[in-house]
Amino acid sequence: MQIEIDDKSGFCFGVVRAISEAEKALAGEGTVYSLGDIVHNRIEVQRLERLGLRTVTHPDMERLGGCRLFVRAHGEPPTTFEAARRLGIEVIDATCPVVARLQARVVKAHEQMRPVGGQVVILGKRGHAEVVGLTGQVAERTIVIEGADDLALIDFTRPVYFLSQTTQSIALFEELGAEMRRRAADPDAVRIDDTICRQVSGREQHLAQFARRFDAVLFVCGRKSSNGKVLFEVCRRANPRTHTIEEPSEIDPRWLDGAQSVGICGATSTPKWLMQQVAEALRAAPEQPERPAENER
Repeated sequence: MQIEIDDKSGFCFGVVRAISEAEKALAGEGTVYSLGDIVHNRIEVQRLERLGLRTVTHPDMERLGGCRLFVRAHGEPPTTFEAARRLGIEVIDATCPVVARLQARVVKAHEQMRPVGGQVVILGKRGHAEVVGLTGQVAERTIVIEGADDLALIDFTRPVYFLSQTTQSIALFEELGAEMRRRAADPDAVRIDDTICRQVSGREQHLAQFARRFDAVLFVCGRKSSNGKVLFEVCRRANPRTHTIEEPSEIDPRWLDGAQSVGICGATSTPKWLMQQVAEALRAAPEQPERPAENER
């Protein structure tokens, strides 16, 4: 069986930077507390926990005075940093620069919409850490939409400023933007600001081409990964024999029946070493006997 790992899959710049900062902090003395999973990949989180990282939630901050708190690549709203200062917590800020720029643009979008009675709309996953950080940049309401059904939340008689979570689908963003202008009383009052990270979105076309080259594809990602869900669907549309796993133990041999080639790829939150473990597991697996054709059974 031919097995190939996609050379463009794996951590994006923001995640690489965050994990590097975490490892540097963990090399010093004392525990480092991460506000939420440092990356949406359970296996990588467990590796860092073995180095001394501890994952906490916002309510836990009340007991962390004097400790070091790690802000992951997804970023946080200003209230988190204010609370840390009040509680005497040292913050290690590893917010992805792309996310930080988007946070500033959300603030500017509200400044522009305020005088004209407009609305700021973000394409994103509700409750996702990045989206929580974006909507928390200002006190005013920011409308979050996940798809066409949510367009009903928007008042199209008023101006709209439309942005996106950094890891969303470009095709979906463009489709929703066009529909907003179609529904708007004044199409010119709909401002579309594409804030999708190109290091992430650029993988969509590449992954589709990659997936088509193989009889079967294993897409490796954490179940919490928003980006993983988007990229998995890209692969699955290109190759219906695409299956998602979080670790090698989840491989079902039946997925590979008759496959002469298998491609392995992953999300921006998937470490290369984990994809390599998947490849090693495939190489170590005993060969499956060929199944007889239906008319021979």
